[in-house]
Amino acid sequence: MLTIEGLRVREVTLDLVVAPGEIVCLGGPSGSGKSLLLRAAADLIPHRGRVSFNGEECVTMPAHLWRRRVGLLPAESQWWATTVGEHFPRPEQADLSALGFGPEVMGWQVSRCSTGERQRLAILRLLALAPAALLLDEPTASLDQESIGRVEGLIDRYRKQHRAPVLWVSHDPAQVARVADRRLQIKGERVIEVPA
Repeated sequence: MLTIEGLRVREVTLDLVVAPGEIVCLGGPSGSGKSLLLRAAADLIPHRGRVSFNGEECVTMPAHLWRRRVGLLPAESQWWATTVGEHFPRPEQADLSALGFGPEVMGWQVSRCSTGERQRLAILRLLALAPAALLLDEPTASLDQESIGRVEGLIDRYRKQHRAPVLWVSHDPAQVARVADRRLQIKGERVIEVPA
């Protein structure tokens, strides 16, 4: 269970419990703080409030261990090495075919990958690390409809298999209707629950 208590970034405060295997979608206007809330929950930026997973607070463990347990997929993935495979500590753990790739992708130059390919590979990279909870910032924003369906299916299988709580930021109302168990919306300084 992912528990967020009084998490405050800018003027927005989030209180939330995401149950094992549950997907909670967070929406709001551009610039309202959605991405910052995810980064704070991943303990990447200073914040007020408490974040815990299964009762263990992020402040009680080294940051790198917290980020392995509570995995963040940022809106723009980072690539620091030349080939795709260098970004996968355990390439055999990546379900490449689920998102339309073959094993040869590990030898590709990152610079030749399209934005959509990088996005799908970033999702596979995150899931290959087997985080216990997922923080997803617009995971399908750069993808075509077929790839969106594949990503949604992969995340759905992952959360069910691992009983992983998922906090998912999306601007797409149709996607939210498909994937969300619950919906939250940022309205000014408040985060309110809205009908799913």
